[in-house]
Amino acid sequence: MNEVIVIGGGAAGMMAAVCAAREGARVTLLERNEKLGKKIYITGKGRCNLTNSADGDGFMRSIMRNPRFCYAALNALNNQQTMAFFEERGVPLKVERGGRVFPVSDHASDVTRALEREMARLGVAVRLNTRVRSLVLEGGAAAGVETEDGRTFQADAVIVATGGQSYPSTGSTGDGWALAEATGHRTKPALPALTSIETEEDWPFALSGLSLKNVALSAFNAKGKRIYHEQGELLMTHFGISGPLALTLSSMLPEDPAGIRMEIDLKPALDEPTLDRRLVRDLTEQSRRQLVTVMDGLEPHALALAVLALADLPPGMPANALTQEGRKTIVRLLRGMPLTVKALRGLNEAIVTRGGVVTADVNPSTMESKRVPNLYFAGETIDIDALTGGFNLQLAFSTGALAGQSAAKNSGYGG
Repeated sequence: MNEVIVIGGGAAGMMAAVCAAREGARVTLLERNEKLGKKIYITGKGRCNLTNSADGDGFMRSIMRNPRFCYAALNALNNQQTMAFFEERGVPLKVERGGRVFPVSDHASDVTRALEREMARLGVAVRLNTRVRSLVLEGGAAAGVETEDGRTFQADAVIVATGGQSYPSTGSTGDGWALAEATGHRTKPALPALTSIETEEDWPFALSGLSLKNVALSAFNAKGKRIYHEQGELLMTHFGISGPLALTLSSMLPEDPAGIRMEIDLKPALDEPTLDRRLVRDLTEQSRRQLVTVMDGLEPHALALAVLALADLPPGMPANALTQEGRKTIVRLLRGMPLTVKALRGLNEAIVTRGGVVTADVNPSTMESKRVPNLYFAGETIDIDALTGGFNLQLAFSTGALAGQSAAKNSGYGG
C-alpha cells in the first residue's frame, strides 16, 4: 500500500484525502490548525455555499483565472457529483438564488463533518496542530515532508492544499507559496479577489451602511470601454463600496486597479427621458417644497443629498427654482453616480485569493507538478479563482479530488 501525504485540511485537502484513500492509498492529512475546515465554517456567512448548480458553460464563465486549466478537474468531480457526495453522506442540500447550493440546515459544520466522517471511514490519519516546514525530495521527486517540530513523514506522493492567503486568521498565510517556490515553482503574487472597493470619492462614506437594491454598477477601462455591467445590490461603506456587485467587479479588475472609473445607475429600470418626465412631474406637484424633499421621493434622504451635492445644487432651494440644466444634471447623476477605484481591500477581507502556483507548472490532467514528480497541488494554492456563488469551493473540491486520485495512482497503486 502506498503512502500519500496531504498538506492542508480545508475543502481541497479533505477531498484530496478522501479520493486518495478511495483509490487504496494510505493517507495522512497534516493540518496546522486545531481543527479541520476552518475556512469552510465562515463561507456563505456560516451557511457554506458549497457549490453552484450552473450548467457547464455557466460554470466555466464564472472562473476568472485559467478556466481551461480546470476542465479535467471538473470532469473528475463536477457540481452535480459534489451535491450527490454530500447528500449521500447525510447532508441534504437546497438551491437558492443564482444557483447557490447550501445545506438545508444552513450549518457549514455539516459539510466539514461529512468530510471528516468519510475520511475516518476510509482510514485517513489526521494530524492537527502540525505545520509543514519543507518538502523532502529524493532524486528530484517528492518523498515526504518535514514538520516544524522536526518530524519527517515519508510518502510516495505529496499533495499541497494549503489554501490561499485570504482570511489569514483561518491559517491561510501562504504556506503553499513558500513550499512551491522552495522547490522551483513559479508563483503569481497573492492579490485580493471578491473583496470590497475603496473609492477616491468620499461621498459614499457618509452613506455607510446604506444598502442599495436593484441598482446597476458599471466599470470602464482607460479607453472608456465598459468592462463590467451588472444589476443587483450594493452596500455603501466608510471607505467606498461593498456588496455583491462590488465583490464581483473586484475579481474582474486588472492587477493594479487604481483609477478605474465606475458608475452606479440608481434607476436602471428607467431610461433618461422616462426618468426626466418623472422628475418633472414630481417637481410640478411639489413646486413650493424644498428640492431635497422632492428628491426624497426618488432616493433615501442621505443619497438624495449626495446627488444634489454632486450636482452642485443647494438642497434647500425651492423646487420651482430648479433650471432645466439643473434637472438634466440630476437625471444624469441618477443614471450614473461617478466613482473611481482607489484600491481593493486587503487579503484579510478578501473572500478568495488571486494568484498562486502558475498553471503552466501543473499538469491539468492530474494536478501533478511538471517540475517535481510525485508532488501535487490543489485548491487556492493554484492560480485559479472564480466569482462568488459557490464556484470557488467547487474548484477546491474538484482539484482536490483529481489530485487525490492521481497521487494514489501515480504513486504506484492501481497502475
